[in-house]
Amino acid sequence: MAAGFAAPDRVIAGPQGSVGQFVVECRFDRFRAADPIVHPGDSGASHLHQFFGAVAVTADSTAERLQGSATTCDQQSDTAAYWSPALVDTGGQPIEPERVVAYYRAGPDVDPTAVVPYPPGFMAVAGDHTAIESQPTAVVAFGCGTGSIRNAEPIDCGDTGMTVSITFQDCWNGVDVRSPIVPQPALHVSYSRAGNCPASHPVPIPQLQLAVEYAALDGIDAATLALSSGDIHSMHADFWNTWDDVKLRNEVRRCINRDLVCGVSG
Repeated sequence: MAAGFAAPDRVIAGPQGSVGQFVVECRFDRFRAADPIVHPGDSGASHLHQFFGAVAVTADSTAERLQGSATTCDQQSDTAAYWSPALVDTGGQPIEPERVVAYYRAGPDVDPTAVVPYPPGFMAVAGDHTAIESQPTAVVAFGCGTGSIRNAEPIDCGDTGMTVSITFQDCWNGVDVRSPIVPQPALHVSYSRAGNCPASHPVPIPQLQLAVEYAALDGIDAATLALSSGDIHSMHADFWNTWDDVKLRNEVRRCINRDLVCGVSG
C-alpha cells in the first residue's frame, strides 16, 4: 500500500471558532489493561488505558455489542469507544481524568462538503506509543484548560486543570475499516496536507480531536508525570466508531458539510 502524508510537523490548531464541527462530552468510565484495536481478544496484553464513551469495553468487545450499548457521553447516540494511556504519577499510580471532549470537524483547509462519515466499525489510532523526547509527535499537545498555549510536555497549570489533545487522521483509503496489519494500526488512514488527501488515502473523513481533561494536579510537578505506555511523549489515543450510524451521518451532514458550529442535539 502506498504511503500517505506523514503526521504534521507542527501542532494542529484546535477546532474552536467558526470551523464547522460537532462536539460530544464523555465522562471517564474506567481504567483497563485492554486494547481491542492493537490487541484484539488478548486481555492484559496492553498497557493500562483510560476509557470513555462505550461502557465496559474489553479486548473481546465487538462493534455489534457496543453499538447501542450504555455510554458515558452526554449524547446517548454516541456509543463509540475512546481510549488513551493512563497518566501516572511518580509512584506509578494512575491519575483519573474528568472527561474527554470529542471535536469532529473537517481537516485544516479541507473542503467540508467533501467529508464523509466513518463507516460502521471504523478504527483509528493517533499518536505514537514509541515517541520519545527527541522525536515528539505534533498531533499531541498539552495545555491548561481551554487556553491557547500548547506544549509537547505537560504544563504546571496551578488551579486550572490540565488538558491533553490528540488529533486523528482525516483521510481514509476508502476500503479498510481497520489497518490491514494489526501491529501497525494506522495504515488505512493518513493526514491531509494543504487541504488535500494523498492519492493513497483519497477519502476525506471527519478529523477527530480528543481533549482529555484533568482536574488541578495538586502537589504534582508536571515535569514528573509519565504515561502507562512509557515516556510522556508516547501519548496516543484510539477511536472505535460504534456510533448510531444514522445519528452520525446526520451530524456530519448537518454540521460539517454545511460548515456550521454545533453541538449534538438529542
